[in-house]
Amino acid sequence: MIAMKKYFDEALETMPPDERQRYYSEKIKEIVHYAYENSPFIKRHLDGAGIEVDAINGPEDLKKIPVIKKEAVRDAHRLSPPFGDVIAVQPEQLQRIYMSPGPIYDPESKGELRLKESKALFGAGLRPHDRVMVTFSYHLVPAGLLFDKALRGFGATVIPAGVGNTELQVGLMRDLNVTGYIGTATFLLNLINKAEELKCPFGQDILLKSAVLTGEKVPKSLRETFEKKYGIKTGQLYGTAEIGVFAYECSEQSGMHVCEEVFVEIVDPKTGCNVTPGEVGEIVVTFFDNTLPLIRFGTGDLSYMQVEPCPCGRTSVRLGEIVGRVGDSFKVRGMFVHEPQVKEVLTKVNGISTGVLIVTRKNQRDELTVKVELDDKSCNKDEVRQILEKGFRDACRLKIDQIEFFPLGTIGTEEKTLVDDRTWD
Repeated sequence: MIAMKKYFDEALETMPPDERQRYYSEKIKEIVHYAYENSPFIKRHLDGAGIEVDAINGPEDLKKIPVIKKEAVRDAHRLSPPFGDVIAVQPEQLQRIYMSPGPIYDPESKGELRLKESKALFGAGLRPHDRVMVTFSYHLVPAGLLFDKALRGFGATVIPAGVGNTELQVGLMRDLNVTGYIGTATFLLNLINKAEELKCPFGQDILLKSAVLTGEKVPKSLRETFEKKYGIKTGQLYGTAEIGVFAYECSEQSGMHVCEEVFVEIVDPKTGCNVTPGEVGEIVVTFFDNTLPLIRFGTGDLSYMQVEPCPCGRTSVRLGEIVGRVGDSFKVRGMFVHEPQVKEVLTKVNGISTGVLIVTRKNQRDELTVKVELDDKSCNKDEVRQILEKGFRDACRLKIDQIEFFPLGTIGTEEKTLVDDRTWD
């Protein structure tokens, strides 16, 4: 039974180095040819760079291909909606279409099993006997349904809790004897605080054993609180809306193993050249997927590669922690916020001369503050505030915590309209 297994897919996860090299060479050659023939976006990218597909036969050849920036994919969606000619299948072959902020429409083909996500959740510690509460949204974005399908892929029981309603969710955890959690660390902390407020404490009335955390950076101090104070074993995942989850922590908690359904490089964001193991660079992914075959896709996240053997027995390389971002996007409360979205919201409001959205971190929570200059003193600030709040809620699906008004010339003419001022312990 899979419940007794140490690995979800032992053959793939423990491949010897020479076998793993052959595996990646075959997969890379196959997906580059397939993508060139079936994805107009990829064909245009390769032709524009003068790349002959027959010259790409393995990992070493990938560096000949320029990195595809996340912004390029987003722009392609805008110019040619809904998929920006990126997908390599016909629309009738899709079973679901999600929407991520941008907007970016994320396709899911009929029959897609989400095996890499099942592998990741299993590797992070969840098992078929677990009752797992999924606290990501099941509405529009892929996260909720993605994890739902992945959990059912190895027999776990799913509680589709979704977002919010902390009091209700505390009751669910108690009544249904929930043993597993998937969501952000911030929301788990909110649930713990609400449970204590309701005199239904974790570790007594609620016996949560495992928490798989993703969607935001997890401070070390908060993780220690979960594990040492409440006895909750934690594991982290990494992924993107376009590709899904493709890296996960094992029980060793020493970096995130890269799933065999992708090939990952760490590159210099300016040159696209590979950096040495341990050196920080952008995470670049080649995705072995017939629906969305992205080749050297730059995620915009900064990390480093760990290549030394892991005591768990898995032989994949591992990603270190996510140490920052490049480009004009940041993940806030589990959702990406893109600078063009911020500019669009600000420019639609009459009376605003300039503005900036600032992300800070307070009490283990991301906070959003909008600072704006008004070019007309007669503007109704309450109306402007309401328009901004609705605009950011509609565009980014995030609630603004504070809106501050300043006289002309106070903020200045900064080029950036999205600033990340968060600090992490």
